[in-house]
Amino acid sequence: MENSRYKIHFLPDDVTVEIEKGKTILDSAYKGDLFINALCGGDGTCGKCKVILSGGKVESLPTTHITEAETRRRYVLACRTKVMGDLEVLIPEESKLDKSQILVGDFLQFPGSQAAVSLGAEQFKQDPLVSRIYLELSPPSLDDSMADYERLCQSIMVKTGIPLEKLTTNFTVLKHLPTILRDSKWKVTVTIGYRGSTVEILEVQPGDVSANNYGVAVDVGTTTVVAHLLNLSSAKTIDIEATYNSQIKYGDDYIQRIIYAEQHDAMEIMQEVLTEDVNYLISTLVKRNKLSIHDINSVVCAGNTVMTHFLLGLDPTHIRKEPYLPTASFVPPLRADVVGIKINKYGLLYTLPCVGAYVGGDISSGVLAVRLDKAEALSLLIDIGTNGEIVLGNKDWMVCCSASAGPSFEGSGISCGMRAAKGAIEKVAITKNYDVICKTIGNAPPSGICGSGLLDCLANLVRSGVIDRTGNFQKGIHTDRLRKTDDGYEFILVHRDETATKKDIVITQADIQNLIRSKAAIYSAISTLLESMNMSVADIEQVYLAGGFGNYLDIRSAITIGMLPDISVSKVQFVGNTSVIGAKMSLFSKDAYETARTIAAKMTYFDLMCNNKYMEEYVSANFLPHTNIEKFPSVAEELLVRS
Repeated sequence: MENSRYKIHFLPDDVTVEIEKGKTILDSAYKGDLFINALCGGDGTCGKCKVILSGGKVESLPTTHITEAETRRRYVLACRTKVMGDLEVLIPEESKLDKSQILVGDFLQFPGSQAAVSLGAEQFKQDPLVSRIYLELSPPSLDDSMADYERLCQSIMVKTGIPLEKLTTNFTVLKHLPTILRDSKWKVTVTIGYRGSTVEILEVQPGDVSANNYGVAVDVGTTTVVAHLLNLSSAKTIDIEATYNSQIKYGDDYIQRIIYAEQHDAMEIMQEVLTEDVNYLISTLVKRNKLSIHDINSVVCAGNTVMTHFLLGLDPTHIRKEPYLPTASFVPPLRADVVGIKINKYGLLYTLPCVGAYVGGDISSGVLAVRLDKAEALSLLIDIGTNGEIVLGNKDWMVCCSASAGPSFEGSGISCGMRAAKGAIEKVAITKNYDVICKTIGNAPPSGICGSGLLDCLANLVRSGVIDRTGNFQKGIHTDRLRKTDDGYEFILVHRDETATKKDIVITQADIQNLIRSKAAIYSAISTLLESMNMSVADIEQVYLAGGFGNYLDIRSAITIGMLPDISVSKVQFVGNTSVIGAKMSLFSKDAYETARTIAAKMTYFDLMCNNKYMEEYVSANFLPHTNIEKFPSVAEELLVRS
């Protein structure tokens, strides 16, 4: 019988994995916890995942990203190469990607999640929000005196099945229609855009240009903005680009930005800054792929409620004031140029719907991406950032909430904290002798510590007994890494002679307390949702971790500190940037877009700010892992609980 499983030996890491025949080298690398730069998420569009075959049998799909010289040296794209036998694969340094966000100049790029890409994208019929269709109309005659516009509409109805009463248009189309029809000999391409109850004829062009139909899916994050360029005719991802959200100079979190906008009468500025970011990404993608901006006919944006308001130029001030109301949760499609987004002047902008003040379209998009709305099993979707957005439910019901975790896990407010970038400590291990082993992004000399490193550090501090379950340093331990300063005790992670900054990298008592408060907010929100639905941790069958930070945290460490409930690691799945994935699905399919709107309408939003149960749980969660260690039996065993 033919072997259906093969061994792949990765160099220089000396890691061997076993995988099914027909899986890609990229699949194999992920299975071996080896992260290869695959910016496009394995679509084969970015060309970053180049590896070298030292031996073995494969099947590689054609690609323009591998040169002839590279082919001779046995370079292949990991995402486009299927395993057909035992392999030896060398991952070159330039293709390596640590479990961290990659900072390239001013660009923050996200490695895509294979899991997320495959979760639900094929469940919807390809039927883009904006389409281009080629029509050959019957010319009028004395016996056929139908007016030009009605003739066009009838032809669209015959070709697409769209009822005549749903079709509408703009005055520009009507004004130029007679000339275009006759000059083109009644052969035209019509661009039609879905607008809910109506379908608008956006543009009529001579000849057949129906293949030139592109859209852009955008994740409008508080920290970063990520854009995917899509060919809507072929349902393919063409390219991806990312940048920092330029609003960051007005505040790390969106509440700070609202306050800034209020105090400086800067609402218009906040919108301009954000739309400039989106326009920069779109123009970069268009130029790099030698397209015309005229062929970008649609944009779908997913973001939290505040970012959506800033993007659209809506007033977000009441989001932070009782009773915490957005201006709008469901915004209808509108002309992109109305808000300053530069695509085809008739192109449409769609924003995915928000659920509440602090649960936005990025979460509606995430639920769509993982198809939690179709899940039989009780599932959790957790997107961890400055705010932790959480959805609990299945196909029958969904509840959601947002917990203010603060910026600690993004490195902000921590003495030596930093964003995930080259030189940031992302992994921490502490030996029995209190020696510290650190791994940095890019294997560069350490400059500070980022979110995943902080979480790992906190877990290992309590495991090693450097701190107790209250988070306080144990003064009796024998190590010179623990020292007292004017501001209290601190623990040295890296000595100054080993750092890029030539300063000690430390974690202080205040840092630890900040981190405990942050993790407590996440756990308490999960616990409150479960209790509100009369359910327990044991009832959870699937956990999806989304977002930049969620995609790189150590699950076991997250359980040890009590940020995640004590659940089997096998139930947890990293799903990457589900915000942009759901936006892509919506661009490709009207049904997906409408499903996102149904999802938002279906979810019940819990406001935790005035929830007494949440506050009680929060207080109890300000321990490692929790006041009640019985809630964390695996951690109790791990720590060998001290009396």
